[in-house]
Amino acid sequence: MKTLRSLLVLTALPALASAALACECSVGKPAAIATTTTTADTAKKTAGHPLKGVVIDILADRSALLVQHEEIPGVMKAMTMLLKVDADTLKSAQKGQAITATLVRKDDGWWLENVTPVAAD
Repeated sequence: MKTLRSLLVLTALPALASAALACECSVGKPAAIATTTTTADTAKKTAGHPLKGVVIDILADRSALLVQHEEIPGVMKAMTMLLKVDADTLKSAQKGQAITATLVRKDDGWWLENVTPVAAD
C-alpha cells in the first residue's frame, strides 16, 4: 500500500510543478487572476473626476499641460503634475490660466477632458 501511495505522489509531482510554473505564482506576488481587468476596473479607470487648477506650463511636444491642481478627494492630494490633453485644448491653453476639467485615468496616463477656462473675478 505504501509503495502504491508513493508511486501516485511521484507521478503527480511533475503535473503540480507544471501547473505552478504556468501560474507564475510566488510569495508576495498576486496570482494571475488578481491581475485580470474586470468591467468594474475599466469603469473605475475611465470614471472622470472634477478638477480645478492653474496651467503652469504648456508642453506641446508631449501633448500635455503642467497643471497645479487642488485636492481631488478620494483620488489624489493637491499637486502639480503633467496631464495629457487633446490638440484643441493644447492650442487654446494659456500659462497662468485657471481651469476646470474632468480628470480621467487612461491606459497611457492621466488626461484632462472638458477643459474650461475660469473667468477672473
